Amino acid sequence: MPSSQTPPAGGTALDPTAVRPDIADARIVRVTPVEVRATLERLKGEGFAMLLDVGGADYPGREPRFDVVYHLLKLSSAATTVAAVGHPERVRVLCGVPESDPTLPTVSDLWPSANWAEREVYDLFGVHFSGHPDLRRIQMPVEWEGHPLRKDYPLRGPARERTPRPSFALKSNVAAGTPASGRTAAALQRQIAAVRGQLPQDPDK
Repeated sequence: MPSSQTPPAGGTALDPTAVRPDIADARIVRVTPVEVRATLERLKGEGFAMLLDVGGADYPGREPRFDVVYHLLKLSSAATTVAAVGHPERVRVLCGVPESDPTLPTVSDLWPSANWAEREVYDLFGVHFSGHPDLRRIQMPVEWEGHPLRKDYPLRGPARERTPRPSFALKSNVAAGTPASGRTAAALQRQIAAVRGQLPQDPDK
């Protein structure tokens, strides 16, 4: 039986959220930057009073490139059954943000818990939140260059990527299982012999 995780023939989707169904009891709503503030205000008025998290995703080659994701939870404010409490209503709001103008309005005034979450999305993806009371890096140092969770971020970081790589052999250019040679092999043989009791521990003897 083929794995459900096997990528489809013809390549991978640039926007998997475009074809993703609702997840269990989580309703998915896609909005634009112009609509996001009004949509979140409306959902809060409908009882989605808890903002669980704000996150980000990067889809290079797609327009808009970024998604900012809001996870909302609706809890009953009136007496209800145990079954109802155990199955709260959830909404996931996906907002596409263009690379040319990665800016959204803050919702930290609606949910104080959004303060640090928005700072994290700003720090790691470079999405700005207008009206945020203290928009600065939260994980990376202030002087850090770039946004590490973007898919085109260099693996060694921008500063180290500009420096030449070392000339000695790396794992990437040494075949797996290559036996040691020269002085390394001789040192290994001395260690093995010492462990077996054939030589003293001091390699100079």
